[in-house]
Amino acid sequence: MTTALPACPQCQSAFTYEDGILYVCPECGHEWSAQESQASEPQGRVYRDAAGNMLQDGDTVTVIKDLKLKGSGGVVKMGTKVKNIRLVDSDHDIDCKIDGFGAMSLKTEFVKKV
Repeated sequence: MTTALPACPQCQSAFTYEDGILYVCPECGHEWSAQESQASEPQGRVYRDAAGNMLQDGDTVTVIKDLKLKGSGGVVKMGTKVKNIRLVDSDHDIDCKIDGFGAMSLKTEFVKKV
């Protein structure tokens, strides 16, 4: 019977292992106890921007690279501010409205929190 070990709280690596009473991450070298792991486990999915900052509903983000739009041929330019984002659990993590383009979905890897 195997039990799933928690991911590393620093780098989110899934390759953690037990060393006595501690969990160890072989990728970043972080060590933590089982009690820390249970206390810091998030209740739901954690959304992070390209810089690793946690995102929440209502945040304002900036697009970090030009994004071509499928179907319309337009481009959302780098530096475009997107206000009042809504986080969703799908292939694109952010639902939002962008002035001049309307409603669309973005991936968190292409935005940075303001």
